[in-house]
Amino acid sequence: MDDNFASPIRFSLMAALGDGMELDFPALRDVLQCGDSPLSKAITHLQAAGYVLARKGTVGGRSRTWVRSTKTGRDAFAAHLQALREIVALGGAQML
Repeated sequence: MDDNFASPIRFSLMAALGDGMELDFPALRDVLQCGDSPLSKAITHLQAAGYVLARKGTVGGRSRTWVRSTKTGRDAFAAHLQALREIVALGGAQML
């Protein structure tokens, strides 16, 4: 289990980014159905962990931020998902 994914927004952010997918901030906000501040904090946290990269630019004179997962982040997220699967499998085996 990776504590970097303990927050539902951080978990969902990694799931939304998929394998090398890059999304801009408004698209992520819409997909995750969260506010700007929680999303910004999640991005900052995952960026500090080395799990995502954020790049800034402009489109039509407006500032934009794009976010994508790193290989380290994808590997950590895959390991986290595997740990969750194992927990579920253990729980299911106990119910038999």
